[in-house]
Formats: sequence, C-alpha cells, structure tokens
Amino acid sequence: MCGALDVALLNDKLKDRKIVAARAVGVRTIDQLLEAPLESVTDAARELGIHPGMSGKDALLKMVK
Repeated sequence: MCGALDVALLNDKLKDRKIVAARAVGVRTIDQLLEAPLESVTDAARELGIHPGMSGKDALLKMVK
C-alpha cells in the first residue's frame, strides 16, 4: 500500500483482525510497488515471513503460499 497506510494503527487497534498489509513509500505505480522495499509491515504479515526491506513482489509471493 501507499505511504498513507497506518501500520501502527492496524497492529494496535485492529490486531484481532490479523490484517496482512505492508507499506512502501515513494511509489506511484504497481510496477514500482512490486520492486520497492517495504518500509513497514503488520504483525500478521510478519507471521507469513514478510518483513521490512523485502520487495513488494517477494511479499506477494509469501501471501499466495
């Protein structure tokens, strides 16, 4: 998602929903998002092996396994 995504809110207030989300900044297109390093990720995303610094493409591949 874009830089407007509030990962801390998802982790704190909506933790029980186990929302898998990640934030990348400075991207404008889907292609850029796929290549960009993730700036932050939710706790639920970490449970899938997704972590900051990972590319958007690699994060998506973790979600479909």
